[in-house]
Amino acid sequence: MAIKTFNSPLEIKDINEAGEFSGYGSIFGNKDRGGDVVEKGAFANSLQVRGASGVRCLWQHDPEKPVGVFTKIEEDTKGLYVEGRLLIDHVVKAREIYALLQAKAIGGLSIGFRTVRARRDEKSLVRRLFELDLWEISFVTFPMNEAAMVNSVKSIRDLEKRLRDEGGFSRSEAEAISRSGFDGLKTVRDSRDQAGLSSALQRMAEQFGH
Repeated sequence: MAIKTFNSPLEIKDINEAGEFSGYGSIFGNKDRGGDVVEKGAFANSLQVRGASGVRCLWQHDPEKPVGVFTKIEEDTKGLYVEGRLLIDHVVKAREIYALLQAKAIGGLSIGFRTVRARRDEKSLVRRLFELDLWEISFVTFPMNEAAMVNSVKSIRDLEKRLRDEGGFSRSEAEAISRSGFDGLKTVRDSRDQAGLSSALQRMAEQFGH
């Protein structure tokens, strides 16, 4: 299976720990650094057969490191649009990806596929990909295609804001919770008394439960 990488815009949609995101796994008509161009319609047959649930969400194209699931994958006029969810609650690497995105230490998504039909221009040496069998989409450090960059990761920051505004937690407490869950509070030194802390925890549990 040939692995090609296409950087893509990525936007986290939820404020909870679900880690839901949307973006583009590939941009049509844009040449990557390897000289490949994905044409519109290249994924149509593969998606009809495999569907979103059959495409793996990986870290760095490593089949031993699944980090999430895709709930929607479809072609639009721009490229390969995807929606999915990082398994933050159950996979350590998924939570690490959040931190890396926040620090802008990684910058894109990348597709892994088998080439079904393509043609190379003898003069320009550009290879146009007309049909691809899509196997996986990965979060990557170094993308081949620089048409777009991952530009926002909102869930964790929004969660921290909600913890402060609605739960009454301090900034340090909110950051500790977003990193390590409520167990993270054990390492935070704050002037809040235990009764007040217990009350805030109960209040936030009720709010997130609705």
